[in-house]
Amino acid sequence: MRFSNAITALHIIIAAGTCASTIEAFQIPTHARSAITTPTFLSSTFPTTNKFQTSIPSSTSLTPIPSLRTNKSSSPTSSSSKLSMVTTGKMNCRAIGIGSAAPKTIITNQDLESVVETSDDWIRTRTGISQRHVLTFDLENPSSSEEEGDSETEIETIRTLGTDAARSALEMSGLDPSDIDLVLVATSSADDLFGDATSIAAALDCTNAVAFDLTAACSGFLFGSVTAGQFLSNSGNGYKNAIVVGADALSRWIDWDDRNSCILFGDGAGAMVLSACEDGQEAGILGSSAHSNGKGYKQLNCGYSGSPCKVATPGEGTNLSAGSYDKLSMNGKEVYKFATREVPRVINEALDAAGMTVDDVDHLLLHQANIRIMETVASRMGIPFEKVITNLADYGNTSAASIPLALDEAVRSGQVKEGDIIACAGFGAGLSWGSAILKWK
Repeated sequence: MRFSNAITALHIIIAAGTCASTIEAFQIPTHARSAITTPTFLSSTFPTTNKFQTSIPSSTSLTPIPSLRTNKSSSPTSSSSKLSMVTTGKMNCRAIGIGSAAPKTIITNQDLESVVETSDDWIRTRTGISQRHVLTFDLENPSSSEEEGDSETEIETIRTLGTDAARSALEMSGLDPSDIDLVLVATSSADDLFGDATSIAAALDCTNAVAFDLTAACSGFLFGSVTAGQFLSNSGNGYKNAIVVGADALSRWIDWDDRNSCILFGDGAGAMVLSACEDGQEAGILGSSAHSNGKGYKQLNCGYSGSPCKVATPGEGTNLSAGSYDKLSMNGKEVYKFATREVPRVINEALDAAGMTVDDVDHLLLHQANIRIMETVASRMGIPFEKVITNLADYGNTSAASIPLALDEAVRSGQVKEGDIIACAGFGAGLSWGSAILKWK
């Protein structure tokens, strides 16, 4: 089977729950931020509850993290993060299409002022978010997700968003659906507990593709892209073209009465078509690095929460568990420290694997968790903020969808051009984090 030639790619599939962002995480000292001007936040008096008074100590150091390779001939220096590390060099594949989709329903910051105690200014100045797109529930047809496409007005779901994003990427690539050999869907919030990849592949009419899901929260799209790259780069197998989808709807799993979390998240999907390089074509994935640390699981998760279900077996019966999940839970301060510490390191590892330095980077594309994480990471790496790709203001934190959704807009607007080098990084629950260096087309 074709899987046997690429089984090592599955070693980086990591079970995770959700993504790295919360308000408590982002109350960092103003001296630690980059030169990009945003309003001061430690002096704010709104809101006044204790939840919003937690801050990182003023002694927090934000000393820039040096590149692992200060010049092309120096020896690599390993990251201090040793646990579950996988680093790859150049992969014999390239991105040839990108697409995205978001729900039609938008909730603005002003809308949230009537839901929880907050304000538009408070949210924008601390997160960079102005609005978010969300999936809605069809009260007239609550089981509509099971029968998509049967009505004139199709109900939006993870499957429909993922399909729309993948179809857009496929159109840009110029490939026919029958040319696709692999459909990989990265999501932590599938419509079907068993996964949505096969349904998305069927909706696209990818009749020759094998399809499966990957769960790694906000690292999911990046891990999925590297996994697909392994399939395409493994000589001797039959994989030539792959679609990688990142799609999430964390609006389903947050507590809308919790003003710490409900302001952060949005729903969406993004997709990228990867194709194996033919003779003479330049590789598009130049280097990557990935990590996980299950000891950080408690900092960010969406745990199983069953209820008693007694089955009338002989005797006293058997007490089983009826399935459900809690709302997502996170320790904001610890997640912030994790992201701003590890993301610069893992990007430098990926750059080193690619034989490149920060000076070679045209764009920095991070998981769109919070503007202050992006500012801090860029500052620590010595990357000007104008090189940072972000659409956080319009979508919020869309988990596995955030990187391809932002990249799609950047490519279609002309911000990213052919030949540009993009340093990407995802980070989230698990804990998991990783980076890939892409050369666009």
